[in-house]
Amino acid sequence: MGNLQGRDLLSLADLQPSEIQELLTLAKQLKAGEVQFDFQRKTLGLLFRKASTRTRVSFTVAMHQLGGHVIDLDPNVTQVSRGEPIEDTARVLDRYLDVLAIRTFEQAELETFAKFSKIPIINALSDLEHPCQVLADLLTVMENFGSLKGLTLTYLGDGNNMAHSLMIGCALVGMNVRIASPKNFMPDPTIVAQAKALAENSEVIVTEDPKLASRAAHVLYTDVWASMGQESEAEDRIPIFQPYQLNAELMALADQQAIALHCLPAHRGEEITNEVMEGSQSRIWDEAENRLHAQKALLASVL
Repeated sequence: MGNLQGRDLLSLADLQPSEIQELLTLAKQLKAGEVQFDFQRKTLGLLFRKASTRTRVSFTVAMHQLGGHVIDLDPNVTQVSRGEPIEDTARVLDRYLDVLAIRTFEQAELETFAKFSKIPIINALSDLEHPCQVLADLLTVMENFGSLKGLTLTYLGDGNNMAHSLMIGCALVGMNVRIASPKNFMPDPTIVAQAKALAENSEVIVTEDPKLASRAAHVLYTDVWASMGQESEAEDRIPIFQPYQLNAELMALADQQAIALHCLPAHRGEEITNEVMEGSQSRIWDEAENRLHAQKALLASVL
């Protein structure tokens, strides 16, 4: 994985298909305890402008298990909250840290950090993409089906950062991806075009029809209908998104061996039913665990 050393991950499109496969293989090896690393003199910084459970804990545990250290750069107790220019913060942190994971709103902030620092910058979530989550998702799918090429993943709901990264990730590994979203909540056309350009032997389909998108799919995936920063729209969105709920009816349309995924946190009874979330086809808890292993592989590779 030396070819990833020192590199940023702002988008899954920053990776080649072979590099994603190598990351997933390393994640499997780390999960099985087959390989170990010792980064005892390395420090990961976490700069999170958005609330987090899985991302914060999985990155922290991953770095500790790699032998390194973690520092929480809470914006509320640093100069970031007082308006220090990003480029100034980036150049200072570059001299203290070995890698920096950022969870924020604007993708442009990540790009500025990457421009003004030499250490690896990892997108731990932005409003545009969530690449680390999708690495864990692909690992979960691979564990269940043995391989990725030729499988079909259907995403149901808001055409948000999860939809964007799933499109790019699936396209790169040869999976078919279908995005089913309401008319006014489709994914960014630029990201759709990018994913289609990356897909060599697979399909990228965007539709308003959740039933059509679910037929014969190997993976049904959903996310909250109102993301962080959109809470005021939540009630208004419920009737619009109701047909896209991941429920038993849509699971019945999917492949008999299909699995259900959700990046969490979930609003049970809204975007996913309790029946599906706790059902035999759910792999949501494996998916959550795999955040740890996928990010451990990523950290080891960039370090």
